[in-house]
Amino acid sequence: MNKKVSKLALAVILAGFVMMFTGSAQAQDHGDGAAVAENATFLTTDGARKMGGAIGAGLVIMGGAAGIARIGGSAVESMARQPEAAGNISTAMIITAAMIEGATLFAVVVGLLAVL
Repeated sequence: MNKKVSKLALAVILAGFVMMFTGSAQAQDHGDGAAVAENATFLTTDGARKMGGAIGAGLVIMGGAAGIARIGGSAVESMARQPEAAGNISTAMIITAAMIEGATLFAVVVGLLAVL
């Protein structure tokens, strides 16, 4: 991506955040036919809780994926340097990746519990 497209994308993202957190007056019908304008914001307490849980779950997934990718890359590199130790390295890699995956799963569940 060139710099102009990157700057434009960043500006659009920032504009979205500004619009998300600014308040606006919305007309709400209370059943008697009269629309009453109340000061309402886009992000309520419940909305912030749900958005935080979803963002947290997404960040945990990215972190777990980066950790497992780093383990896999290091394991392949070490197997290339010492082919005779490939079995031990592979076993240690799988165990470590499973531990990261387990911690990631628990963190995602906690993040998604905030959403529900």
